Amino acid sequence: MSHASEPQPVTASPGAPLRGTLRPPGDKSISHRAMILGLLSIGETRVEGLLEGDDVLRTAAACRALGASMERLGDGRWVIRGVGIGGMGDPTETLDFGNAGTGSRLMMGVVGGQPVTANFDGDASLRKRPMRRILDPLLKMGTEIVSEAEGGRVPLTLRGPSEAIPISCETPVASAQIKSAVLFAGLNAPGVTTVIEAAATRDHTERMLRLFGAEVAVTPHGPDGHGRAIALTGQPTLRGTGVVVPADPSSAAFPLVAALIVPGSEVTIQGVMMNPLRTGLITTLIEMGGDIERLNEREEGGETVADLRVRASRLRGVDVPPERAPAMIDEYPVLAVAAAFAEGTTRMNGLHELRVKESDRLAAVADGLAANGIPHRIEGDDLVVTGDGTAPQGGGTVATHLDHRIAMSFLVLGLASRNPVTVDDGAMIATSFPSFTQSMLALGAAISE
Repeated sequence: MSHASEPQPVTASPGAPLRGTLRPPGDKSISHRAMILGLLSIGETRVEGLLEGDDVLRTAAACRALGASMERLGDGRWVIRGVGIGGMGDPTETLDFGNAGTGSRLMMGVVGGQPVTANFDGDASLRKRPMRRILDPLLKMGTEIVSEAEGGRVPLTLRGPSEAIPISCETPVASAQIKSAVLFAGLNAPGVTTVIEAAATRDHTERMLRLFGAEVAVTPHGPDGHGRAIALTGQPTLRGTGVVVPADPSSAAFPLVAALIVPGSEVTIQGVMMNPLRTGLITTLIEMGGDIERLNEREEGGETVADLRVRASRLRGVDVPPERAPAMIDEYPVLAVAAAFAEGTTRMNGLHELRVKESDRLAAVADGLAANGIPHRIEGDDLVVTGDGTAPQGGGTVATHLDHRIAMSFLVLGLASRNPVTVDDGAMIATSFPSFTQSMLALGAAISE
């Protein structure tokens, strides 16, 4: 998406029940990491089911600029020939990540641990997002910040050391991006790099590092054992391998909630990753009374996956504990939509991280709820939504703030509210779910540009 592209409003309207089967795009987190680890490996990495959204394609372009050979064989099928740890060269152009917060932050860890200099930039949304939490531990590992925008934001330029310094780092917040950036930098450190997190975050980096040949030890941490200590032995020889990318649970969230709230619906969502650190939304929706059945559980790409059969359900309000936030941080906007249809009050606790996503998602969700007549309030870092078990009014226009998840969440609202809902721009949906509109239309949804 061009940084200056014209807004593309999209409207969703209530209509017939949703019926049918779909497979969401490949998981974005694993797609980013497959590209990056392919770059850092010796030999050939073959990827199946890659998410070919703008975010991941930006990461692919950055890997190519740093020296990897990237070849697309067909839909979701890629071959990457890497340069190995220490084998990257200075890119001749700026690494432009568009809207990709994950790709940019993970790649800062890669560059920050290698003897290269690279410029990072992105679109208007990415330029507002904080990078200091990533940069602070990298500075301790020997990364030099050559230049930066105010507050440690992009555009910025990083120069990595000939060898990174191994550190022990306690993350200030539960963030898989911080953890992953430090571990990627630690790949070029002569020793053990340890990341300690008070609450376990999604563990795709640890799993995939092992898949490519790194030595990673994970142990429980903290008095309650909810935290993790992740220790990486530096300077391994990573070997290219095969990666099958399972369907993204964050993308599956939108048809899943739509099937729950559109009366009479029954939808099967295929091949969804069931990693317990990614299934907080499913757990919460089942607690709310959602009829969600796991079928055909199996292994794909080192992860458990399943097909989900979802039927329209009467939902009830629940209290969502703050310790669940890391397992569903990207799904709170669409959970807020589900809560609008539930009977009673749903309280989502501990949502500070929503303030530093593609937009201030907490404020953006609240504004979207207000525009559609849905009772809610923000109390500190908690979002409280109250429903009466019937369809809310709808009829509003929602400001997306260049945030793909805000756009898709409120389009889901429009499929079951009493009046259509419009989002001011749907162009950025392509960053994570390029086929969203077509997939929902195939299920019978009424969505129009």
